[in-house]
Amino acid sequence: MLIRAVPLAALMIVGFAGSAPAQFLGPGMPMPGQMPQQRPQEPPCYRDFAPLKAEAEKRGLAVKNATERKDKAPREEVCTLLKRYSEAEGAIVKFIKTNASQCGIPAEAGTSMQANHARTLKTVQGVCSGAGGPAKPTGPGLSEALGTTRIPGTTLDPLAPQSGTFDTLTGNVLGR
Repeated sequence: MLIRAVPLAALMIVGFAGSAPAQFLGPGMPMPGQMPQQRPQEPPCYRDFAPLKAEAEKRGLAVKNATERKDKAPREEVCTLLKRYSEAEGAIVKFIKTNASQCGIPAEAGTSMQANHARTLKTVQGVCSGAGGPAKPTGPGLSEALGTTRIPGTTLDPLAPQSGTFDTLTGNVLGR
């Protein structure tokens, strides 16, 4: 019985000793005798694309910060920032068009980027045109189209006397 237990005990000691170095190694470190793991390589054309992307992100953050400030940024400042962002985005679209095949960029990415750039150009045109807010209607209003008008002597001002939420046909119920 003792003869059987000795090899089993020796095998257990060797097994536990083999896992002990793993407790002292940091994440990503190879076990003794193993080859170190290789890092994944950068995609092709990444070195050319990375500065374009960084510049567009920087300009995009500048636009975001200007539009989200508590004190409203002047229209001219936002217009300038949007134009600069549009230029950076245009450089990315141009890069993708010219290098899509050799860099392995899918065609859908280029189409999507072009659509986004078109929306950006439309936004730049809207902000920089000087038009103040949405377009105002030029035709007749709903009441004119339906042939109804306000009754003379009535008002829609809630602070005016004899008008408000609690007014009924017989007067204000709270005033009784």
